[in-house]
Amino acid sequence: MAVPDLVSLVATRQTTYHGFEASFIGMNRFLITIFAVLLFGVATFGQEKPLSQTEYVKMLYELPKNPSNKGALVEALRRRGIEFVLNDGVRSVTRSKSANDDELKRALEEANRRRQNPTGAQLPPAAELTALLAKTTQKTLEAVGDMPDFVVKQQIQRSAAYAGTGNFTNLDKLIVAVSYRSSGEETYKVLSINGAIQNTSEARASYEQVGGTSSTGEFVTILAIIFKPESKTRFEAVDTDLIIGHRTVMFDFAIDKDRARELITVGGPLGSSTIAGMRGRVWIDRDDARVLKIESEATEIPADFPIRTARRVIDYDWVKIEDERFLLPSVSDVRLTMSEKGKVYETRNLIRFRNYQKYGSEVRILDDDIKPDPEPTPTKP
Repeated sequence: MAVPDLVSLVATRQTTYHGFEASFIGMNRFLITIFAVLLFGVATFGQEKPLSQTEYVKMLYELPKNPSNKGALVEALRRRGIEFVLNDGVRSVTRSKSANDDELKRALEEANRRRQNPTGAQLPPAAELTALLAKTTQKTLEAVGDMPDFVVKQQIQRSAAYAGTGNFTNLDKLIVAVSYRSSGEETYKVLSINGAIQNTSEARASYEQVGGTSSTGEFVTILAIIFKPESKTRFEAVDTDLIIGHRTVMFDFAIDKDRARELITVGGPLGSSTIAGMRGRVWIDRDDARVLKIESEATEIPADFPIRTARRVIDYDWVKIEDERFLLPSVSDVRLTMSEKGKVYETRNLIRFRNYQKYGSEVRILDDDIKPDPEPTPTKP
């Protein structure tokens, strides 16, 4: 696949690819306070007849011709559920006809869990949802303020595809050492590119100078933007799910552009920037009131802006740093779509966070770190 010769993206919370510089910098600074007002709605299920297998497959087969219909299919799965047994055959055709779309696959699995256990999958009562969201807000903002100093190793596999195909081609693999200070300062050093050890005293040691797609700020930035009161985030409880064995409630969220103020920047000689809003979904542990997963995307991007979409999925897990437990990112999947000469490309950074340690510890490169990931399995429309 020919990749557009774009300018590389560089900066805090940035994503770029050979010339396009998409900075996901949240322009706000965070005030560690607690929500006074919580706004959310409760979605209801079962008011319409569940999808039959015939109906679902028919909608699925229309996706290659009309990819924009995916949203309606996901919504139907979440709102109506399914009446059929989910087997490997249905999973296989879902992968192939949706270009292996993660959101659609997850919606299908959620619908199947509701079919198997309707009572256990029901949303809690409104009063419990209110209390859960209030407690999560308080605990999240407290955790943002109490973040420790640490270092962590990032394994970053970068790939690209024609948008909508899901047929990603590996570009390179980076090993990056990240030093985080509780003040919010993040320092990035590239240790390895495609297995070649880098001299970290040279200029290319800077994450921003490597070129291609880069992403920073996964640790607290997005959590603070979602839960700080100034964002006036709108929440809607939509479903339940299991995440790393924990019962969770899923809340959709939305933040207006003038509150989220996501800055997206295109670099190069004709560089430009725009401000975007934010929407997405959070998975909240019902027992611990902590966020275990976030899906977010930029909204209100001008129609003539080269970056068409900017999405991020972050999975969190508990780690130990000096015998204390902290909830920190384990995997981040960052994707951009951009237009270039009439074609639309999608870039993907799959970031794995490994070996959280106390600040000042040495980050070591192991054999498994520099081994390239297998090429993604192509999907057929």
